[in-house]
Amino acid sequence: MKITEVRPLVLGAAWRNLTFVVVRTDEGIEGVGEVRMINHTSALLGYLDEAVPTHVIGADPFAFEALARRMIRDDYARAGQIAMSALAVIDMACWDIVGKALGRPVYQLLGGPIRERIPTYANGWYTVDRTPGDIRDAARAVLAKGYRAVKLDPFGTAWQELPHEELRRAISLVEAAREGVGPDGEVFVEMHGRFTPAQAIAIARELEPYRPGWIEEPVPPDNISSLAKVARKVNMPVATGERIHVRHEFREIFERHAADVIQPDLTMMGGITETRKLATWAETYDVMVAPHNVGGPVSTAAALHLAAATPNFKILEHFNDFVDPFVSEAARGVPAVTDGSFPLPPGPGLGITLDEDVIAAHPRRPIHLNLFGERWHMRGRERERV
Repeated sequence: MKITEVRPLVLGAAWRNLTFVVVRTDEGIEGVGEVRMINHTSALLGYLDEAVPTHVIGADPFAFEALARRMIRDDYARAGQIAMSALAVIDMACWDIVGKALGRPVYQLLGGPIRERIPTYANGWYTVDRTPGDIRDAARAVLAKGYRAVKLDPFGTAWQELPHEELRRAISLVEAAREGVGPDGEVFVEMHGRFTPAQAIAIARELEPYRPGWIEEPVPPDNISSLAKVARKVNMPVATGERIHVRHEFREIFERHAADVIQPDLTMMGGITETRKLATWAETYDVMVAPHNVGGPVSTAAALHLAAATPNFKILEHFNDFVDPFVSEAARGVPAVTDGSFPLPPGPGLGITLDEDVIAAHPRRPIHLNLFGERWHMRGRERERV
């Protein structure tokens, strides 16, 4: 079996463009991958224009390692977000093809499921005003959709330090989220790499009464010494990893015990094959894996299959119940969330059916999501309400 065609398709939504990649073989089997690039969709498409004819056309979709070696080693430049995202979409599509060819769901090919349910948490749910009442009501609405855990960034446009007034406001929003999900729910606090170590530590102390499941990316991701300092000083788990795109950059995090939970995004870190290697490595350091998942239905399906077969998996992020319905309609097959978790995903392959008509009806948009801009948390909803 050989790959004969690779077709990128871009779907535009309120605050993100989703790039789907259809890979076709000479036996007529198609697989699909997907990534939501962070403000770099054109760069990905340009890279694929060069990489596909050189490395992918004619390749055996069963030969994951050979494909990765060609795309990464043979290009010689150090791989980063663009190259690893390109590898990821091809890798996902190849797993889909292999599963379909063998008539098996991908998680069976990864060693079989070790859990029947896959815990998940909601993100993107708080497109409301930053008031305790609105956040509390929105958190309660999340529970009504079947979730038991939420994540929020309550810090507005903060960078490095947080004035006392804004700190009190942020803490009140976390308190409201805790009230919304109740004592048995889970609240994760996202920091988006905003703070100095001293400020992150001070915030964490204020958060303790609300028992956050973790604080996420408390400091910028390029200084592991700062992250390690935070981890030593706080009384709650520290999570990080969504902006790390190559496996070796996690080494210092593991060796310095700088995080309790890593959050690789398999759509920007080489796909299922590479992320599985990272998860196994993390397990030797007693580190849990909670995949970052800001993508659409295909990336969610891929993450579910990986989660099903990963011993140190913790919980999966999910946005798509809080966005326009056409996002999920673009690729059907992701099971519904009930009682805080997904059931095992279907097969064969990823168990997804792409609807190219839906994608064509929602073309790429001129989007730049600035997490340091005013009211960024509305994620385009304000424009829709005008």
